[in-house]
Amino acid sequence: MSRHLQRDLDSLHREILSLSGLVEEMIEKSIQSLFERSFPLAEEVIAADELTDQKEVLIEEECLKMLALHQPVAVDLRRIATVMKVNNDLERIGDLTVNIAERAKCLGQYPNFEIPRRMERMVDVTRKMVAGALDAFVQLDSQAAMNVRHLDDDVDTLNREIIHELQDRMKACTAEIEPGLHCFSASRHIERIADHASNIAEDVIYLVEGEIVRHQPGLPS
Repeated sequence: MSRHLQRDLDSLHREILSLSGLVEEMIEKSIQSLFERSFPLAEEVIAADELTDQKEVLIEEECLKMLALHQPVAVDLRRIATVMKVNNDLERIGDLTVNIAERAKCLGQYPNFEIPRRMERMVDVTRKMVAGALDAFVQLDSQAAMNVRHLDDDVDTLNREIIHELQDRMKACTAEIEPGLHCFSASRHIERIADHASNIAEDVIYLVEGEIVRHQPGLPS
């Protein structure tokens, strides 16, 4: 590997870590805004989206430039390809935190609405997945990445249970319909964040092992 390529790869690594830190902060603030019905926190998340988008574009441009200038092969090519995919997933997670923040603002109009308790558990697992996937990326740990993928089914199950609970509550009381739909959407957005964390984990496995595990039979996606 040339000195120039190594320098550019190191710079790229720093940029993706910066983006991941920003996105993790957006996750925390969006979830807090949801449970606390905090309008100011929700606005902070929404305002941060522009910076997330800017970072995502910058990283993609750097990846394309490196592919053109250095024409990397083997593991270096996989590394750049992985950064491009992780970059996209992080940007999408950022978008989902904005969606959660928007639902939080709407739920602020219903201070007496009770968010299903299962949602706290789903949030905890989703946080664990995001942190685990990003740690696996930094440490190049394919086993840790595989462990993240195994958690995705738990989030899917919790999301289904939350939706069923909300449906029952909305059927029983019409006053629950409007806030219930906002909560329904927030739950779905959290579940989608977990899906993107699983995608990042799959990309780590590809980077380390050179194996594409997405859509493989018998493995959780």
